[in-house]
Amino acid sequence: MPTILLVEDDRSLRETLTYNLQKQEYAVEVAADGQAAVDIARRLGGTLSLMILDLMLPKMDGFEVCRTLRGEKFNMPILMLTARDDEIDRVVGLEIGADDYITKPFSMRELLARVKANLRREALHREDGTTTATPNEALTFGNLTIDLTRREVSLNDHPIAIKPKEYELLLYLARHRGQALSRERLLEQVWGWDFGGGTRTVDVHIRWLREKLEVSPENPIRFITVRGSGYRFEG
Repeated sequence: MPTILLVEDDRSLRETLTYNLQKQEYAVEVAADGQAAVDIARRLGGTLSLMILDLMLPKMDGFEVCRTLRGEKFNMPILMLTARDDEIDRVVGLEIGADDYITKPFSMRELLARVKANLRREALHREDGTTTATPNEALTFGNLTIDLTRREVSLNDHPIAIKPKEYELLLYLARHRGQALSRERLLEQVWGWDFGGGTRTVDVHIRWLREKLEVSPENPIRFITVRGSGYRFEG
């Protein structure tokens, strides 16, 4: 049974979400503020399947909760709730490791669908990392190594700090080396067809990958822009 940590300071909404999530046979832990969320996540550890995280919280806001947990290598999907539909919120959230967004007010059907989709993608990624990768299996492109077992990336044998979605995007590009891939295809395959953001999300993540893995991000030789289409990975 997947365990979901629900972080929401509005008591009425928290109780409504808890009831509906439990009806779907999820185990639900709840927190009413950011610090409690971090404490509960640390207690649950690897048993935590997904977090539903409100942006505006007492003690520690959703951005800081997300930043803290990603810094501690928590890789579960984070679905962020926000009452604001500002693009800057989405970009900042993506930068610190959120996986998906839903803007208040939202329908319960939409939220449950997002939860299910994120859990499904996470299960597929875990299966990909455990059943198709033998111990120490890796993809190597010159001085760049993608460790499929550990889900880690290194450059010149030095580990690179990389966020979960950056890793997933890099891996998808690497497995389709030399192919021109549209932003829409990347968005669908890495984030899922029901992701609430737009194709600019892909551009932002490509920029971050270039900054981390290119010698000269302004003149990329690995992550090539294909005019009118999307991107191509050259290794």
